[in-house]
Amino acid sequence: MNHHPHPGGHSPDAPRHNMMVVGEKSIFLSHLPMFMPPHNFQVILEATFTKQGNSADEIYFADRRRNPGTKMYTLQPEVIKLPSLFAAGPSGPILRSFKGTVFRGHLERGGQAMSDLTDIDVNIKRVIYAEKFGPGLGKSEQLEYLLFGSGQELFLSHVIAAPPDFDQLLSVRINPSPTQEEINAGVRVAFLDRANSAAQRIREKAVAQGQGHVTGAHQFLDLPVEAGVEFYFEEGELSSPAVFAPTPEEIKSGFGD
Repeated sequence: MNHHPHPGGHSPDAPRHNMMVVGEKSIFLSHLPMFMPPHNFQVILEATFTKQGNSADEIYFADRRRNPGTKMYTLQPEVIKLPSLFAAGPSGPILRSFKGTVFRGHLERGGQAMSDLTDIDVNIKRVIYAEKFGPGLGKSEQLEYLLFGSGQELFLSHVIAAPPDFDQLLSVRINPSPTQEEINAGVRVAFLDRANSAAQRIREKAVAQGQGHVTGAHQFLDLPVEAGVEFYFEEGELSSPAVFAPTPEEIKSGFGD
């Protein structure tokens, strides 16, 4: 199945800001971006799910455990303005909760809505990262990622800045790892021997030496990274102009459907 514009998500009339869902101990959401407004934001959130006032987190966690071969779970939110999740605006304060439906698989490419996670409340615990694409947002020459997670559940998300670029989300193990306090402050991981391109990205099961920088700190961390699962990789929709047919790199990596 070929890629196609996000249904609803890329409609100019009622944009839906669809998101990846990862985590088996905590729930993390990653907005599926493009460079065209209103989708021109990279946003990573920590969240909880509730339905009719009861926690629904375990429904999602249990489904992931039962389906270890399914890399992608996705969330379709109700129609919201994405900046309202992290920036107060003229229309009101920051949005802390919204309705949504979780899909097993990619909701834009044949994923199935989960009946027990349909029309749930998505509650924002923390904004991990939020950045608008545009002038002034510098693009690193070296491969660069955002580190997030907690305990033994850590993830890297490729830093997106300017076209052509790519979105990637993968689990990692890092030993020694930054402290939770450092991770919460914000850690960027650069791979100084790799160019900032999809072809040079960290792949599943790869071992690589990263250099970490904690927001507000003046020293760098040596971070030996062992990659786990590549949960998401998208190149075409962040090309210039955007491409909705699968790219050769996506096909090679199993994300061309």
